[in-house]
Amino acid sequence: MKQDIKKRLAFLIVSIGMTIPLVIQPLSTQAADNLDLNADSAILVDAETGKVLYAKDPDVALPPASMTKMMTEYLVLEAIDSGEISWDTTTEISDYPYGISANPLFSGVGLRQNHEYTVEELYNAMAVFSDNATTIALAELIAGSETEFVTLMNEKAEELGLPEYEFVNSTGLDNASLGDDRPEGTEPDGTNLLSARSSALLAYHLVNNYPEALKISSQTEVEFGDDTLINLNWMLDHDATFLEQFHFEGMDGLKTGNTELAGYTFTGTAERNNNRLVSVVMKTDSEEERFNETEELLEYGFEEFESQELFPAGYQLEDEQIAVAQGKEDVIDVSTAEAFTVPVKSGEEELYSVSYTINEENLNEEGELAAPIEAGDTVGIAELVYDGEADYGYIFEDRSDTVDLVANEDVEKKNWFMLTLGAIGDFFSNIFTTVVDWVKGLF
Repeated sequence: MKQDIKKRLAFLIVSIGMTIPLVIQPLSTQAADNLDLNADSAILVDAETGKVLYAKDPDVALPPASMTKMMTEYLVLEAIDSGEISWDTTTEISDYPYGISANPLFSGVGLRQNHEYTVEELYNAMAVFSDNATTIALAELIAGSETEFVTLMNEKAEELGLPEYEFVNSTGLDNASLGDDRPEGTEPDGTNLLSARSSALLAYHLVNNYPEALKISSQTEVEFGDDTLINLNWMLDHDATFLEQFHFEGMDGLKTGNTELAGYTFTGTAERNNNRLVSVVMKTDSEEERFNETEELLEYGFEEFESQELFPAGYQLEDEQIAVAQGKEDVIDVSTAEAFTVPVKSGEEELYSVSYTINEENLNEEGELAAPIEAGDTVGIAELVYDGEADYGYIFEDRSDTVDLVANEDVEKKNWFMLTLGAIGDFFSNIFTTVVDWVKGLF
């Protein structure tokens, strides 16, 4: 007989509330080089630019547990966006998710068969309560089976550029827990794998491409039938008194996870002053610890970094002009087409400079630009150079701090007469130089 979810959650909250004061430690903001996170892997990313602000072994592939569901969320939202399904689309529950929901080991929401559930109901239970059975039901709705859905997951991971990943099911459970119901073609003891970088990149795409995901993940509770489901993200502004110590200003997502193999994981995101950060901690030792480490990461990001325009559009290096061949002007000024705006750590503003690189295809053998040139023509790239100690780069493999380098003005090509005079002058100049060299050779 299905247990009442409110009662089970109340018991859970009381039990946890009795033990938490014994393990909670006060947090203090630390510099990145002093951060000593109790997580096997972690990363902190600026959600607008993709700039990595901190990383600890971010490329180690580890079991993500229910953080896997971020990919399921992405594919559901993509299907809604394409019109394949809608929030009001209904589906019945097959034997597979029904059996998962009825299994007390998975603390399911008690799905019923011969009952129509909307996509919105199932998604809420998945995103807020991390329910496994509703996740499988959504996978079956979109792809026909979880087996086919796993194929979509891996294809989407490649499309999004996730560097380290392997999806073997839609939920993040270990395949051993699924028994014979595991997706076809996957190993009996298989498990999903993601690196912290891949988890952060998936979250980056999720919140930027489908910001509505945050409206759901930020809910502290949702109604499911006659029950109330409590969000497992303790860093939201819950009403429960014992959770106040975990509340983090600006927190609105994203996904917790826990299995025996994965430990306690969390992909979090928060926004303050129109600045959004994404954090990932993997393989921590407890529910409390994953939120403590996340708070330390996010506080570091918000307190130590500020998005700044270091060099404006139109910036040009002093005394930096490019020689022009066959032009009415011998040189041309060049400047940046866009501003360099990046998250900058406090006190490091002076550690940035700009360097130029002219496109080789635009240069002749003497290293000159060939006229004619029009103002605004791209002639090369300008790169932001950081001379500090810790540069973690970007979450994208091919991203760097570069903008187009453009010509500031028109330079017309000399007319045929002036070019002819120039050629004649060069001819006699070369003869004169040859004669001089010959005479010098006599002595």
